[in-house]
Amino acid sequence: MPVLSVHNLTMTYIERNLFTNVSFNIEERDKVGFIGANGVGKTTIFRIINGEVSPTAGAVSVSKDTKVGYMQQHACTHPQRGIYDEVLSIFRYLEEMQNEIDLLSQQIENGEGDIDNAILKQTQLIEQYEREGGLTYKSRAKAALLGLGFKEEELSKPTGTLSGGQMSKLSLCKLLLSRANLLLLDEPTNHLDIQAVSWLEGFLRDFKGEVIIISHDRFFLDAVTNKTIELEHNKITTYEGNYSTFIKKKEHELEAIKNKYINDMREIKRVEGIIEQQKRWGRERNFITAQSKQHQVDKIKEQLVTPDSELETLSFKLEPKRESGQDVLMCYDLEKSFDDKKVFTGLSMHIKKGERVFIIGPNGCGKSTLFKLLTSQHEPDAGAIRFGAKVDMSYFDQMQNDLDLAKTALDEVYDAYPSMDLTQVRTVLGSFMFKGDDVFKQLSRMSGGERARVSLLKLMLKQGNLLLLDEPTNHLDTSSREALEKTLLNYGGTMLIISHDRYFINKLATRVLYMNDDGFTEYLGNYDDYLERTQNTGIQEVVSTEKAESKPKLNDYQLQKQQKAEERKRKTKLSKCENRIAELEEEIEKLNAMMNDESVMSDYEKLAEITAQLERNQIELDALFEEWATLSE
Repeated sequence: MPVLSVHNLTMTYIERNLFTNVSFNIEERDKVGFIGANGVGKTTIFRIINGEVSPTAGAVSVSKDTKVGYMQQHACTHPQRGIYDEVLSIFRYLEEMQNEIDLLSQQIENGEGDIDNAILKQTQLIEQYEREGGLTYKSRAKAALLGLGFKEEELSKPTGTLSGGQMSKLSLCKLLLSRANLLLLDEPTNHLDIQAVSWLEGFLRDFKGEVIIISHDRFFLDAVTNKTIELEHNKITTYEGNYSTFIKKKEHELEAIKNKYINDMREIKRVEGIIEQQKRWGRERNFITAQSKQHQVDKIKEQLVTPDSELETLSFKLEPKRESGQDVLMCYDLEKSFDDKKVFTGLSMHIKKGERVFIIGPNGCGKSTLFKLLTSQHEPDAGAIRFGAKVDMSYFDQMQNDLDLAKTALDEVYDAYPSMDLTQVRTVLGSFMFKGDDVFKQLSRMSGGERARVSLLKLMLKQGNLLLLDEPTNHLDTSSREALEKTLLNYGGTMLIISHDRYFINKLATRVLYMNDDGFTEYLGNYDDYLERTQNTGIQEVVSTEKAESKPKLNDYQLQKQQKAEERKRKTKLSKCENRIAELEEEIEKLNAMMNDESVMSDYEKLAEITAQLERNQIELDALFEEWATLSE
C-alpha cells in the first residue's frame, strides 16, 4: 500500500490553471525527485500534501503510520535560543521521557507506591527511550549541524542573529532529525556548500523513510533518488530511476511519440489523397472505397498523439567583442581581512585565454570576496592583481546588486544600453522569456530566477571576453541551467566561475581550484576528476601498497597464461555482444513494422506494449554498443 496517494489534484486560480488531474503514489522507501520549470506548481502541491492549501479538486491520502514533515513547519521562534539548543528542542519528548524515568527511579529507591508497577513502567520507558534514539540524540543533533556546514564555535550563537541562509540550514536540520518519515524537501541544497550537500546526500540515502525533493541540482538528484516525477504542461509523468535515467527515458519517449506522429500524419495525408482521387472518379464503387478509406483515416486520428510543444526556455549567445591576450588574469599572494577576521592569505592564480576555471570551497572561505577584489569593490590588504592585454571583464553577481529593483525589466536594460532602440530591447528581452507585458514588470516584484535572467541579459550585451560568474545557476530552473551550459560551452572567451552546482561544473570545467584560507589547490579537469583525485590521494596509495605486498608475484609464464585467458574471455564476450546486437536490431525492425500495421494502430494497449518493448530494446542496444566499444578497444 502506498504511503502517500495523490488523486486527481487540480488547482485553478482566477488568472490561470496551474495543473489538472495530477495523480501519483509514493511507495515505501521511495526517494523521489520532483522536477519541472519554475512556477508550474511544485511547491503548491507540497503545500496541498502538507494541508496548508486546499486544491480546487482532488484529494490526498496518507497512510496511518506516515508523518509528513515540511521545512516551513520548523521555523525558529526563540531568537535568544542558541543553534544547538534550538535543534534539541525537537527532542523535547525524549527529555520528558528521561524526566519520567528519573522520577520512577526516585520512587523505586524511596519505596513509594506500587514498586512492581513502577519497575515495569520504568523498564518499558527505558526500552522506548533507547528505541527512539534517546542515547544518541544529542550527538546526532551536533553531527547534523556540523554536517550541514555550521562550525563548532557557532553552535551557541543565538538564532536571532542568523542570516536567511543560515536560518534555512537550521530549519532543514530540525526537519531531518524530526519524527517525520515522509520528508518534503523544497530546494534543500540552497545555501549549502559542496561538502554540506555531500553530507545531506549520505543522510538521505540512509534515511529509512520516504523523501520527495524539489530541486534543480541534477547531481544531487542523481545521487539520492530512485524515482522521478515531472510536472510539465499542467500534468504529471512518473519515471523509474534518477534524473539522468529520466532524461534518457524522456528523450526516447519524445522521439517515439514524434516519429509516430510524423508517420501517422504522413499516412493520413496519403489516404486522404486516395479519398480525394476516388471522389473525383465519381463512380459508386469509388464512393464505397472513399468511405472505407475515410474510416481508416478517422481511426488513425482517434489514436493520434500530438507531441507536446517544448517549454519556452532561455535562448541567447555570448560573443566577445574582441579577443584578449593569452595571459588573462594573474593574482599574486593576495590577502584580505575584515577587522580581526582573516578571510584568506597567500592566494595566487594564473588564468589563460579560453580556460573555464571553477572555484569551489566551503561557504565563508572568501570566494565572493575574491571576486569583489577582482571587480575593484574592495582592495586587497596585500598582493597584486594583473589583467592581461585587451581583457574586457563582465561580472555576474549572485546578489544581483547590479540591478535597480525600482525599475522595470525594459527600463533596466534600456538605461544600461541607451544606444539600443526600444524594439531591439524588447527583442532581446523576448529571448530571455520576457514576453508582452512582462517587460513592464518591476524588478522588485520579480522572482529570483526572473532577476537572474535580467542580469544574464545585461552580461550578454556587455560582450566581455572574461566572465566572472558568481553562482550563475542559483534561482534558474533546470531547462534554463541547461540553456546556460550550452551557451557557455559555445562561448569563445575565458571564464572564472564560483559554483556549488556539480553537474554544471562537470559540463564546463577545464580546471578546478579548491579554495581555503591558505590559497588554492589546483585540479585539472572537471568535478569528477577533482573527486577522483581527492578521494584517492593517500587512501588509494595505502590500499595499493597493501595489495601489492599481499599478492604473490607472477613469473613471465604465468603472466602470459593469464593474459591469454583474459584475451579469450574478451573475444567470447565480444562475440556474444555482437550476436545480441544483431538480434536486437532485427527485433526493433519487426516492432517498427508492427506499429504500422492497421490492426495494431487501432489497438491502443497493443500499441503501448510495442512502444514499451521498443524502448526497452533501444536501451539495451545502447548499453550493448557501449560494451562493444569497450571490448573492441
